[in-house]
Amino acid sequence: MQVLKKTKSLCPECMKVLEAEIYEDNGVVYIGKTCAEHGHFEDVYWSDYELYKRAEGYERLGDGLENPRTKSEAGCPYDCGLCPSHGSHTVLAIIDVTNRCNLRCPICFANAAVAGYTYEPTRDQIADMLKNLRSNRPVPPNSLQFSGGEPTLRDDLPDIIRMAKEAGFDHIEVNTNGIRVSNDPSFLKSLIDAGLSTLYLQFDGMTPGPYIAARGLDLFQTKLKVIESCRSVGLHSLVLVPTLVRGVNDDQVGDILRFAAKNHDVVRGVNFQPVSMAGRIDKNRLREMRITIPDFLKLVEAQTNGEIKTSDFYPIPVVVPISNAVGALKGKRYQTFTNHQHCGMATMVLPEGDKLVPITKYADVEKFMGSMEKVYDDAIKGSKLRAKMHLLGATRHVNKALLGSILSSVLLHGDYDSLGEFMRKVVLIGCMHFMDPYNFDLERVRRCTIHYALPDGRIIPFCTMNSIHRQPFERDFSKTP
Repeated sequence: MQVLKKTKSLCPECMKVLEAEIYEDNGVVYIGKTCAEHGHFEDVYWSDYELYKRAEGYERLGDGLENPRTKSEAGCPYDCGLCPSHGSHTVLAIIDVTNRCNLRCPICFANAAVAGYTYEPTRDQIADMLKNLRSNRPVPPNSLQFSGGEPTLRDDLPDIIRMAKEAGFDHIEVNTNGIRVSNDPSFLKSLIDAGLSTLYLQFDGMTPGPYIAARGLDLFQTKLKVIESCRSVGLHSLVLVPTLVRGVNDDQVGDILRFAAKNHDVVRGVNFQPVSMAGRIDKNRLREMRITIPDFLKLVEAQTNGEIKTSDFYPIPVVVPISNAVGALKGKRYQTFTNHQHCGMATMVLPEGDKLVPITKYADVEKFMGSMEKVYDDAIKGSKLRAKMHLLGATRHVNKALLGSILSSVLLHGDYDSLGEFMRKVVLIGCMHFMDPYNFDLERVRRCTIHYALPDGRIIPFCTMNSIHRQPFERDFSKTP
């Protein structure tokens, strides 16, 4: 056994902050900690040490917020937030518009619909949260997700989306199980007319089994109806979101990816989320259900017959040089994905008939990002001409016949429309492994870029929200005791 890092974590029983070690043993990376009252806890952090080391090389540190909302008093993660210790700004903001739900899923990190009280912020409270998020310095978030519960249970959701557009959010998505929009395309059309960018659709598999296990009933046909509803009303930006559980749907990763590619006219991406042992779930089955990011990468390679390899995926911070370079050239700040390097990995594929062709076949990612770092270095030194020459040179690492002109548009214009044009050509495949009290790592928390806004003015990282803050905050702001 070799200790790789010292960090801090949580006791899953009492939620006290504990000293923890991340260590390698027999090719697997674990996190271990001991509570004086509740004993020792060990969980798999990353199931493959070699992939862990590869991801380590993509660390990119952020500079946090100039205007944190809370003070550093109780210590991380109880000062959320965001407190002065947080190292990344908000990239994706989340507002839960209700904790009501039309399902009672056996797996639900939000423990929606069974809390015994209703949390549903007023439109005035939502307006304040939107304003608070957009006041982040040095750069406000541009992307927003409305979540819950099931947000489509609010009849005023179109008005809430309009409020977000007026507040300055360009990209607005709704996280949904799809039940209402599958049965009511007119409601989906009203969301689009109000400014909806993307539907973030719970999508657990290609057969009834995963839905019965994870959601309590067969919803597969409902999901297919959502996709047809999107086509019928002209929404061409749908993200499939499978909650990945060992023994439930880990045998369907390849089928989900091929389905996404086949429906590429509507589906923009697939974001796999390995199950988190937070909220409503049978925590006694932790080890038999746990899947880590390396497990997912190997499932992709095996189930696509090697069309997409583990080496085609990169940690999320790999894209930081692009936002830095474009920002330096244009004299403005863009959102930067300075997530912890072990939080998630992603790639892009281009559907070609029945094949899934990874973007690495058309671009040398390492050399391209290296060129973008040179662009940034020259631009901040004031050598804009030299920076632009490096920018033009960067495109030589991309197959121009297929991607060059689109990528050049993104780099030169650096706006939401240019990015949208690029994303319509590819399918994004991502895997974000949200933490729970068993694998909790405070170093990851401090680098989180996905943040919830609360009615009391706090902005809280995703994993601390769902591990420790959700229940007390919802109860404090509930409509019923």
